[in-house]
Amino acid sequence: MSHPIDWFADLQQWLFEGLLQPLMFQLGLGNLLADGYRATGWLLVGLLELAVMLTVLRALERWRPVEPVTDRAAVRTDIVYTLVHRLGLFRVAMFFSVDPLWDWAAGRLHLAGLPTFELDRLWPGVTDQAWVSFALYLLLFDLVDYLYHRTQHQLGWWWQLHAVHHSQRQMTLWTDNRNHLLDSLLRDSVFVLLALLVGVPPGQFVAIVAVTQLVESLSHANVRLHFGPLRAWLVSPAYHRLHHAIGIGHESGGQGTLGGCNFAVLFPVWDILFGTARFDAGPAQPTGIRDQLEGRDYGRGFWAQQWLGLKRLAHRA
Repeated sequence: MSHPIDWFADLQQWLFEGLLQPLMFQLGLGNLLADGYRATGWLLVGLLELAVMLTVLRALERWRPVEPVTDRAAVRTDIVYTLVHRLGLFRVAMFFSVDPLWDWAAGRLHLAGLPTFELDRLWPGVTDQAWVSFALYLLLFDLVDYLYHRTQHQLGWWWQLHAVHHSQRQMTLWTDNRNHLLDSLLRDSVFVLLALLVGVPPGQFVAIVAVTQLVESLSHANVRLHFGPLRAWLVSPAYHRLHHAIGIGHESGGQGTLGGCNFAVLFPVWDILFGTARFDAGPAQPTGIRDQLEGRDYGRGFWAQQWLGLKRLAHRA
């Protein structure tokens, strides 16, 4: 695993020294060079992800689409969400708003005697330790992601925010990042704190985020793909589309009660272990939210969706 990390680090260094560092000095931001270097890493990850999405994932959608794309305006809105998140704009906002708070909180906890639990120390002496520790941290983060996602569907107030994601009735590879910004803030805060508490190395944290985001982009893609006998090992587009299906994926008993199935982000094993897995429906299930069929408006554009999400949250409270 060291070679890909070394290549990435060399490219990050070249991009930072050749582009961002001179710009930061010109703007009088020399005191933030370390943060700028980290931001360069996230930008590079986002650019690599977009390259894969525009080539591999887009080719899959053209190969075997589930349905024709008839609402291109909705897809363009999802592209805006993707660019905001994958190019680091949301992370820059996090850096200037809440990240200093989490760093301070983690520091205080460690000063109070809370040790950093390094998960990879459970496997001492294993050859190629970097791969083992990456796999362990990836499993831990995916388990927390499963629990987090399931809670979004069980708490009524949280669902009012998460509904922004499920209101997309034209699912494509761009749909993954269609989330309310407050919901994204909560999710990112959870995983930043988790990374600080368990001591994930920075390089591995970036790799975990990149792998997770690419698999999520694939699982939302408009492609007939279910992985056959391997469907229980990795979340497929067919498996996750069922989670978005009207009356099935985010309801219990099809009666509008919060609940649902197929909450796993990467590995369906969590759904299987906790009894929330379903493999029985085909990929052509219509997606969206039941009350959209009755005329409820979740917003068409980016800002309309954000505003209506806050209104639903306030009404619920």
